[in-house]
Order: sequence, then structure tokens, then C-alpha cells
Amino acid sequence: MPEIVPLPGDYSAWLAELKSRIHTAQQRATLAVNRELVLLYWQIGRDILARQDREGWGAKVIERLAQDLRSAFPDMKGFSPRNLKYMRAFAEAWPEAEFVQQAAARLPWFHLCTLIDKLKTREERDWYLAKAVQNNWSRNILVMQIETGLRARSGQAVTNFAASLPASQSDLARESLKDPYRLDFLGLGEEAQERAIEEAIVGHITRFLLELGAGFAFVGRQVHIEVGGEDFFIDLLFYHLKLRCYVVVELKAGAFKPEHAGQLGFYLTAVDTQMKTEQDNPSIGLLLCKSKNKVVAEYTLRDSNKPIGVAEYQLVEALPAELQTSLPSIEALEKSLLQADGPD
Repeated sequence: MPEIVPLPGDYSAWLAELKSRIHTAQQRATLAVNRELVLLYWQIGRDILARQDREGWGAKVIERLAQDLRSAFPDMKGFSPRNLKYMRAFAEAWPEAEFVQQAAARLPWFHLCTLIDKLKTREERDWYLAKAVQNNWSRNILVMQIETGLRARSGQAVTNFAASLPASQSDLARESLKDPYRLDFLGLGEEAQERAIEEAIVGHITRFLLELGAGFAFVGRQVHIEVGGEDFFIDLLFYHLKLRCYVVVELKAGAFKPEHAGQLGFYLTAVDTQMKTEQDNPSIGLLLCKSKNKVVAEYTLRDSNKPIGVAEYQLVEALPAELQTSLPSIEALEKSLLQADGPD
């Protein structure tokens, strides 16, 4: 039997530190390889564009180029005619070398191909590119966010944040909410009641956190608070890591009513009094309703001193049938959240 060597007392801590360093180095190496590959593809695409413009290259020349490059580099993938056309489209979509080096090269190649395929304008592509980098989205999640119109929904909830929160917090708080919220992944019908929706959300909490957006952490469901000897229960409670505050979410299976804001304001007061610490910012509330009259919601929140947002939710898939089939499954999305995508 091999001799058992006694280990120094700090060996375990040192080994853990070494593992962390090695893991970090591996990640940096992967990012560096991806960056060089993306820059190479952009340069090839730029050259193809220039020669097509100058010499009138056609598809046949690209096919010949693909054949010659694969012959010269048989062990290197990525030189198919289709991928060369993506390189050309990449250079056309982002013609500035500086932007490619500083922003685009931070995403894997097939993330960039997805942005090119699914979005038509530079503004849209830049927005989703920045969000994908910021939130470390896998390609499946990037596709889902595009298909469900995240950009059009972000910051669209009716809120009073500008009047009820400090300027340093109000803009981020507003951008953290959206309207409508897509809850079709819960598999519920339009007539589902609050308790059924809550139970389904907790059952798919990973997917619901993705729909809420970056920074939300789940605290609990039906969170008990006691005020004046009476018991009350908050539907869903979250903490926002960037805003550094609690977020109280109340679900309403019907249309928004002004009294809903009063109930939520009461919960916000209770959370700020009983749970908030000196390091936390004032709590914010989100009323998720089946429907709302925007003018009624605006009137209700106008004179409230509690930061509240009002948004609708959708329980039934609202996408066209041809887009529904292209969305990843719930299982694929939750798996993608638990492990980051590497370069394709």
C-alpha cells in the first residue's frame, strides 16, 4: 500500500486556491482563443466584402475559397461556404474594427451568427449583444430573449420610480421591470388563479428568474409578516442584487384596480420596517395583473410615495406558430442557466 503522507494544516485551503486559479486561467484561455477566432473571421469577411465590391466576386468564388482553405487547413473547422458567408455578413453588420475588438469578440461565434440571422437593424443587434455579454447568456437563452421581444418589453411597466426613488436608483429600477411578462412556460390556462400561478412559478423558479431579468434572487413565496398582531402573506419576495433592495411581487388574476396599489404599499412598508437593513435601499413593488388600464394605473401611482410598478402577464403563448417551434424547451433553458455555453 502507498505510504500515507501527513499533509500540512493549510493544504486543503491551498489546493482550493490552486483549483480556482487553474479554472480562471482555463476560462481566460478559452476567451482569448474565441477572441482571436472572431477577429480572424471578421477580417476574412471584410476582405470578401472588399473584393466583391472591387472585383465583382460571386458565390462561385466563395465556394472555391472554401474548398482551398479547407484543403490548406484540413484540421480547422469553419471554412464552409455557409460560414464564409456569415463572415461576410458579420463584417457588413459591424464594419468598425474597434467595436469588434472591444464588444463583439466577447461573444462566441455562433452567438454572433444568431444576432445576424434573427435581427435586422444595427440598433437591435447592439442591444442584444450587450445584454448577452452582460448576463452571460447561452445561445439558447439569447434565441429565447430575441423571440420573446425582450427589448420591446424592457422598461415598459407603468411606474412612479422617477418620483419615489433617488435618481441613482430610479433608472435602473425602471429598466429592471418589463411589460408584459411572459409566463406561458407555466403551462396554465387563462383562467388560472393567483395561488395556482404562484405554485407554478415556484416549480419553474429558474425560468421565472430568467424572465424577471438579471439581478433577481428568490427569497420566498407566501412570506409571512405580522403587523399589529395580524398575519399577512406576501405572494412572492425577491431581492435585487444590483438595486440592493427587496422586490415585493403581488399577483392578481384579474384587471388592475387602484386598491391593489394600497395593499402592495402596505407590504412595502412592512418589509422596509421589519426586514430592510441599513445597507438596503427602499423596497420596490411589482403588481402583476392579467390586464390593466394604463391611465388608471398612472393615476393610481401618481401621488403614491411607495415605488411601485404595474405590468401585465401572459399565460398563453402569444407567438406565431412558426416561432413557437423554434423556442428552446423549459428543460433546455434551465440547463443552459446552470452551465455557461463555451464557443461553438
